[in-house]
Amino acid sequence: MASKGKILLMDDEQIILDVTLEVLRFLGYDVMFAKDGGTAIALYEKEKNAGAPFDAVILDLSIPEGMGGKEAIERLRAFDPSVKAIVSSGYTHDPAVMDFSAHGFSGKLAKPYKISDMKSVLEQLIKK
Repeated sequence: MASKGKILLMDDEQIILDVTLEVLRFLGYDVMFAKDGGTAIALYEKEKNAGAPFDAVILDLSIPEGMGGKEAIERLRAFDPSVKAIVSSGYTHDPAVMDFSAHGFSGKLAKPYKISDMKSVLEQLIKK
């Protein structure tokens, strides 16, 4: 089966990474991951510069031990204004989630994830 796209997943919780990686792969995506914003940005830049860019990025809003989604999206947009980034959070009342486009995001995913929501958001952003 051909890949539906290449996704970069950023989350600091190992269980969320493990489960979400499996779900994304089940949905047909190639996935790479990072545990904080700095690592995600470095990986995004490396892959884009190598001619193998990500089709979408899922960024956890809060990373207690590192850079979270708000700062990461600003830096990613500075590097690549066309980045397609999805804000991910369990805090659905956070302004970055409620008005995601005003904060530079292209979509949102509430935690805990629903597979149908993940599939829908990614299909809307990635037209292959």
